Amino acid sequence: MLRSMYSGISGLRSHQIYMDTVGSNIANVNTTGYKSSGVIFSDMLSQVLTGAGAPGELSGGTNPAQVGLGTRIAGIQTSFVQGATQLTGRATDMAIQGDGFFVARSGGENLYTRAGSLSFDANGALVTPSGGIIQGWSANANGVVDINSPVTDLTVPIGQILQPNESTSVQLGGNLPADAEVGDAIVTTIDIVDSQGTPLPLTLTWTKTGDDAWEVSATTPDPANPGSNLDLISPATPVTFDPSTGLPSIGSTTIATAGLPGEWAGTDVTVDFGEPGDPDGLVQFSGEQTMTALGQDGSEIGFLRSFSIDPSGLISGVFSNGMRRDLGQVALAAFNNPTGLERAGDTAFRATANSGEAAMGVAGTGPFGSIAGGTVEMSNVDLAAEFTNMISAQRGFQANSRVITASDEILQDLVNMKR
Repeated sequence: MLRSMYSGISGLRSHQIYMDTVGSNIANVNTTGYKSSGVIFSDMLSQVLTGAGAPGELSGGTNPAQVGLGTRIAGIQTSFVQGATQLTGRATDMAIQGDGFFVARSGGENLYTRAGSLSFDANGALVTPSGGIIQGWSANANGVVDINSPVTDLTVPIGQILQPNESTSVQLGGNLPADAEVGDAIVTTIDIVDSQGTPLPLTLTWTKTGDDAWEVSATTPDPANPGSNLDLISPATPVTFDPSTGLPSIGSTTIATAGLPGEWAGTDVTVDFGEPGDPDGLVQFSGEQTMTALGQDGSEIGFLRSFSIDPSGLISGVFSNGMRRDLGQVALAAFNNPTGLERAGDTAFRATANSGEAAMGVAGTGPFGSIAGGTVEMSNVDLAAEFTNMISAQRGFQANSRVITASDEILQDLVNMKR
């Protein structure tokens, strides 16, 4: 009878742990990135009443007779099934779709989490709600991210500045009308930028000089003589066009920077007519005039205004001058045995001897899933399953308590037999 009572006690203890696990899962049903746990039961050692007997010539074999000594918790296993994603609209929020963990440095160690509700601190570091600093690769001054270097704290300075970039070329495209009259002039304007980031208005004029013949000139306002212009291409560059293909006889002309106002480090600015056959290149056919300045490669000083995160975890900044530059890359970690990770609180995990070492990499490669910006991964707790487990834990606890009660009544009957 004592044996059955102790078996009942082991059942009570195990089902209490079962209920604790279910309660923790239900409590975290809305916890971002939470992974539910499941209890695995196993029986304890059994007492052998009679051993197994081998079959003989005159009789068959006998099976062993054993009495179990109760149950125990063999393990509590974490389920890393993908949780649902929820759209937040916050640029710093990220969800991993597939395998992998964010790496957060906290208290001198690396912790691993699926909770991607992130933000920037006062130093521009990307951090978790508990202050863990997300690890990755920051871009250098040229916007290059070296993913082969060791991971470091991922920082994106909010006041980051993009230095001015001097213009070296202007791209022209569109159609010059072949049926224009001799002497007709077609004008397009565009701003180019000097080495200090100062914009300079540039006017390009195409004047028809004959059949399939034009000349191009360039002017800019003269800062020393208001109301007058500086002639930047003198004499004007003659350009002829093939009447059958519409292509220009030359692919470009140049503007000497020595004649330009402002500070210039380059030798000249190329006025590019486009590659032959390029849909955006300059051509001459009869019809509508569409010739225009398509763009130039210079930029003014830029201030970081916003950023975006692509599926590989690459953070790209958008600057006030319209330029984009890579700012950093989020690193992901993978393990041979994720269920061997140890919970460290704050929805984070710690590596153990049975999880294996963390393998670092880029989202979308190898064993790593992709990253969705502006979303977070929700808890993977299944409420319907947890309520069913709660009933199972409750009934198991009640049944084991009845074993103890029944064993006590039998012992009481034995005591009463003496009377």
